[in-house]
Amino acid sequence: MDIIHKIGRRKTAVARVYMSEGKGNITVNKRTLEDYFSTATLQYKVKQPFALTNTVDNYDVKVNVYGGGITGQAEAVRLALSRALCEIEAENRVFLKPEGLLTRDPRMVERKKFGQKKARKKFQFSKR
Repeated sequence: MDIIHKIGRRKTAVARVYMSEGKGNITVNKRTLEDYFSTATLQYKVKQPFALTNTVDNYDVKVNVYGGGITGQAEAVRLALSRALCEIEAENRVFLKPEGLLTRDPRMVERKKFGQKKARKKFQFSKR
């Protein structure tokens, strides 16, 4: 098996994943997973596709991620890993699809409109 390259996005975060057979090492922006995603929740989100497909220590993963916040980046990595696992073996789709890991979340920040304070919030109205 050669290296598989997939892209995942969430809000403004973009994650590029390079997956190959190995011992389960996950490197994010040349740092370890635990070093980059410090909280256990974010680490769980990244490892979730492996846990659902029972391939926890089968692949080495190298991730380049930029843009957005730390949670958006973790979810972008999760989407990219799910896509890569589906390319490796089509049966993985059966486990990942019901959990919603193959769906690109389309929600983005709404733009600020002119004549308003924020996207939906207006300036204070004074009748007199």
